[in-house]
Amino acid sequence: CASGRDLVAFTQLGHRAVGLDGVPAFCKMARARSGCPVWQQDLCALDLPAERFDGIFANACLFHLPRAALPAALAQLRGSLRPGGVLAVSNAHGFSQDQEGWTGGRTAGTRSYVCWLSEETWVDTCQTAGLELIESFYRPPGKPRPQQPFLVTVWRKPFEKQ
Repeated sequence: CASGRDLVAFTQLGHRAVGLDGVPAFCKMARARSGCPVWQQDLCALDLPAERFDGIFANACLFHLPRAALPAALAQLRGSLRPGGVLAVSNAHGFSQDQEGWTGGRTAGTRSYVCWLSEETWVDTCQTAGLELIESFYRPPGKPRPQQPFLVTVWRKPFEKQ
C-alpha cells in the first residue's frame, strides 16, 4: 500500500480499510498517514484470513510477482474474499506479449522485477484461480492503446453453489 494514499481514500468513502505491503518503512508510513492497520507480508508468501474482506484493491503490485508465484497469490486473495467479494487489480501489461524479468527501477540505480502479461494470459490466470471477470479496461482513459500501460480488471469470487 506504499504511502497509504489509497487507504485514506477508502476510509473517507466509509470503508474499513486494511493495508498490506512487504516493506517495513512503507507499512510504517501508511499506518501514520491513514490510521489504518497495515500488515507486513511478502506477496510471494501471503497468509491472509479466510473470507475476511468484501473487496480487495491490488494497485500496481501483482505484476511484480514472478508468473510462477501468481497462482498461490491469487488463491490467497480469493480465499480472503467473502463469497461475492470483489478483487480489483491494476497491472502494467505486456501489450499482447508475456514477458518477465528485471528492469530498471523508477529511480536511478534501482531495479524492479516485472511480469508483464498479455490481457489473454492475465484473464486466463485469474479464471484458473476461480475468479469471475466483471469488467476490464485500460488506463489512463482517453489515450491510444499504445499509451495505456495499465490494464484494470475487476473480479468476483463466486457464491458457492448449493
